[in-house]
Amino acid sequence: MSETTASNSEQVKEKPAAKPKAEKPPAIEELPFDEFISTHYLPALNKAFGKQGVSDLQLGFNNSQVRGVWAQGLRQFTVYFSKSDINAQKAFSCADAGRSPSTMEPFLIDERKAPLDLLVFGVIQRLTAQKWLTAN
Repeated sequence: MSETTASNSEQVKEKPAAKPKAEKPPAIEELPFDEFISTHYLPALNKAFGKQGVSDLQLGFNNSQVRGVWAQGLRQFTVYFSKSDINAQKAFSCADAGRSPSTMEPFLIDERKAPLDLLVFGVIQRLTAQKWLTAN
């Protein structure tokens, strides 16, 4: 065997050890439902409403429902989750003038997955269509 062949085979055998892959932290949407809602969804909704000029938003989370009230309690919305899973069926209701909601409608029904941005966008879009956030 020539010296070149012998040194090449030694080089092939001496591969550096592979670095262990760092585990990716889970996506925020994979967190437990209550943690996702409290830690990520409510703050993101608050920030989105702030960008729309709403400064008195009060958000609450109870029994798989996210409720927002603003305009001195005159306007409100609720996002209903059928179970403790952000990808489960959802519904939406809103009410004005301090009244109770009279209609509950499906919310984001065409989406198989509901990432944080889409959950926030859906609320803002629905209330913008109601002409409650911006003048159309």
